[in-house]
Amino acid sequence: MADNYDDYSKEQLLRLLRERDRRPNFGLVWERDEIDHDLSVNNDFVALDWDADLSCGDGPQSNLIIEGDNFDALRTLRMTHAGRVKCIYIDPPYNTGNRDFIYNDRFIDKEDNYRHSKWLEFMYRRLELAKDLLTEDGVIFVSINDIEVFHLGLLMEQVFGEKNCLAKLIWQTDGNFDNQARFKVCHEYVLVYAASESQVGAPPVIDPNAEETGKLFREEIQNTIVKNGPKNPVSEILLPAGFPADFESGVVPARTDKWPHLLSDAVVEGGELVSAVTVKSGWANKKLCERFIATGFTPVWDTKNQLTVFKLTLNGAIENVKVRSDDQSHVISVIKNVGSVQSSGADLLTQGIDFTYPKPVGLIKYLVSMIEDKNALVLDFFAGSGTTGQAVLELNAEDGGKRNFILVSNTEATVELPGKNLCRDVCAKRVTQGIEGYRTKKGESVAGLGGGFAYLRCRCIPAATVFRGIQHAQIWTALQLIHEVALSPYQASLSMQIAQGKRGLVIYLPKINDAVLDVLHTAVQSVAQAVVYSWQPALLVQRLTDPRLAFEPIPAFLVNRFGARSTAKGGRP
Repeated sequence: MADNYDDYSKEQLLRLLRERDRRPNFGLVWERDEIDHDLSVNNDFVALDWDADLSCGDGPQSNLIIEGDNFDALRTLRMTHAGRVKCIYIDPPYNTGNRDFIYNDRFIDKEDNYRHSKWLEFMYRRLELAKDLLTEDGVIFVSINDIEVFHLGLLMEQVFGEKNCLAKLIWQTDGNFDNQARFKVCHEYVLVYAASESQVGAPPVIDPNAEETGKLFREEIQNTIVKNGPKNPVSEILLPAGFPADFESGVVPARTDKWPHLLSDAVVEGGELVSAVTVKSGWANKKLCERFIATGFTPVWDTKNQLTVFKLTLNGAIENVKVRSDDQSHVISVIKNVGSVQSSGADLLTQGIDFTYPKPVGLIKYLVSMIEDKNALVLDFFAGSGTTGQAVLELNAEDGGKRNFILVSNTEATVELPGKNLCRDVCAKRVTQGIEGYRTKKGESVAGLGGGFAYLRCRCIPAATVFRGIQHAQIWTALQLIHEVALSPYQASLSMQIAQGKRGLVIYLPKINDAVLDVLHTAVQSVAQAVVYSWQPALLVQRLTDPRLAFEPIPAFLVNRFGARSTAKGGRP
């Protein structure tokens, strides 16, 4: 774009120079002024409408599926869930240019000169909002491939901070099937960032033997200190009676045909040698050997607070075993054998659901299981086919957890596809089948996992018309979510809506008269604390002087809470 500096006044040029001087010297910059304004960015208030027909399960619901642009959904979630989400997983569009990224109701193709800038602007807006939703020890996982991984990494550092990068995981996939390609790409990435790295605890010990997924989380790390072959210096040591083994009972036969040499049978009972055994072997590490002998085979704490012991294995090797302390654990950065998009897509087809390249349930389960809290709230605001919801349901069934999910999915309707509704016809359908069970196209019956969800739809209300445009049902939905109440529909036949929140009773009064005040007085007689939301709070203050009651104005309370941080940092309003 040609400059027009000749037309600038002195004051305009000075202001431009000062702004340029204030910008960081290193970081991610994209053409924000040159690209079309993101039409989904708006200042409207966002309410949520409950669709009972598309919801699933009986009773109050703690799981949510939200239909709408995720910019709108994230803003209303910031009003209701700020600081409460423990785990975010997203699989954003990879911006391949093959009709996977929609910007302003049109797919972005490879020939768009601002293809990457539009993607960055789109992601930046949403990541800024997502950050506000995380708990202090919350973690966000972002799937991506080679096309945008470097841009995304810089963007994540800009939003979350370089110090809060926990890992850049590699997911080993089946790879592309283009036989003409110079390289067969068999990997994708998962970038892992924390709201605050210092607040994130150690990963839990989940499966000590799950090497096939790349997860260690091991309580023990074993290193064989005996090597086969004559190249290592030969040492002869005596393993005394009582020397520990890594198996409960058995006999390791005497042998001289391979290293280490056992000059007599090693008999183990109760995890210890019954009698002394002489061992001749080639030691891989002389210092480790000397330490092994000097410690008398007793456990030793090393400088990194790890318990070190030596054990005889069933094949006659002697291993140095480090037992991690309670606050230590780790994950291998390469993820393997958690399923593929090809097999996942085929599985969905058996359910009557056609979706291109869905992430495998095994991958999402693997990532979510890194979060130790089994009551964690898990958010996916690029929910696609609903894999994250399925993963949460399966994890809860496997480990007795009580995790909840919030899935956000757009209709993905465009100028070319005006009737498409991905959220309703794919995401909600797939999660409903997971909950209720289903029958495959081959007639096989698959049992449901149980549970349920409320299906909500974003509705934008212009800021100037909120006071006359917002509905009672929308208000009650927002209040329940704010007070961490399992969601129940608004009941128009009742004079007031009432629920038990975490910090007291939550009450909404659509209107006030003497009969309503009598009902309210009865409802709060035995409670320790209650907050009452009303269109006429001043009248309530005059009529009720109970110190246990707090009064908030509606809809002003919601509008103020929604707009408290309504503009993304550093961007257009």
